[in-house]
Amino acid sequence: MNVLYIRTSTLEQNSERQSINARDYDLLIEDKCSGTVPFFQREGGSKIQVLLNSGKLNELMVHEIDRLGRTLLNILETIKLFNAKKVNIHFVRQGLRTLNDDGSENDISKMVISILGVVAEMERKMIRERQLEGIAIAKAKGVYKGRVKGTKENILNFLDKEKNKKALDLLNKGYKNIEVAKIIGIHPNTVVKIKKLNKKINDNE
Repeated sequence: MNVLYIRTSTLEQNSERQSINARDYDLLIEDKCSGTVPFFQREGGSKIQVLLNSGKLNELMVHEIDRLGRTLLNILETIKLFNAKKVNIHFVRQGLRTLNDDGSENDISKMVISILGVVAEMERKMIRERQLEGIAIAKAKGVYKGRVKGTKENILNFLDKEKNKKALDLLNKGYKNIEVAKIIGIHPNTVVKIKKLNKKINDNE
């Protein structure tokens, strides 16, 4: 069985660009979660793990490497498990295959994947550093002050945040806390807080 795996970080992101001709795969599995969530801990990733362990999976197709994970270690660990089962991962955009036709590990692909993974991590680190530098400059100018220590955020303002509104919508539709956290890309504790504050408001109405 050939499976196409798609991951988008948010509900709004369009997964269409990750699609491949339907003739190239037998099953499509999609996750909507942060790339920092380890592959097999994702809802879709756990389904793929079942197929992998059952011997039903022949090849996994992924649009590009960062759909598999956001850290080099997680990507390589995932690939290692697929290699152990002699299941090839085909990264379509980069034109890379983790296994050769004879089932042996593709050393060239491993090297390229490692390099691309390191570059991606460096880019994220630089973005984060620029964000911190921007905040530091804004603070120096008195523009950015953040929340005053000891104060609490207004409940309505908290629940009105874009991600929190989406999380609440999913909770109202019956999704579990951990599912909402993965889909929206927020911490499970934040989901619990959203539920408590929303209940508090409803109880006071």
